[in-house]
Amino acid sequence: MSKKSAALALVLALGVGLTACATATPYQPNIPGQKATGGYSELRLETNRFRVNFQGNTLTSRETVEGYLLFRAAELTVQQGYDWFAMVDRNTDRESRTYVDPDPLYSPWYGGGYSWWRPSWRYYGSPYGWRTWDPFWGGPFWANRVDVRTVDRFEASAEVLMGKGEKPANDPKAFDARAVMENLRPRIQYPVASR
Repeated sequence: MSKKSAALALVLALGVGLTACATATPYQPNIPGQKATGGYSELRLETNRFRVNFQGNTLTSRETVEGYLLFRAAELTVQQGYDWFAMVDRNTDRESRTYVDPDPLYSPWYGGGYSWWRPSWRYYGSPYGWRTWDPFWGGPFWANRVDVRTVDRFEASAEVLMGKGEKPANDPKAFDARAVMENLRPRIQYPVASR
């Protein structure tokens, strides 16, 4: 088997393996060691005030993270015996990482042992005459084959104040907990049970 065939087989096997276990964070408690990382957590600040968090993995959209945070706030409100909640303070953090990976099938003619060395070229470009191209400075016609990707991960948090009875009519940050749960439940993805 040639090097290129072996590399292609390895890449395909890794891709299939990663695809099989790579899923967005489902609606679950954030407990280390779970199949999909992330989930919700909360901290009681006062009798009727909590700090609620939802952390998504790199496959979970910002919209999903914020929706799951809202659903958890509503669910926690009902579990604590309250009827409505208000988002006193809310924040969504975004963590971005950019990865630059060489194409696994890229093998320059000068070999992999000289990764610090790159060729440079002179070419004639009308109307500018002779020009020099160097891979360290970039150029229009030569470049290493690389995969550049940026991966985002979102985490939303909110301070939630809970109350009983009718929600305050003049507070746009107040939500009826049961109505939120009813409206968001069709969008909630729970973890797949292990077989």
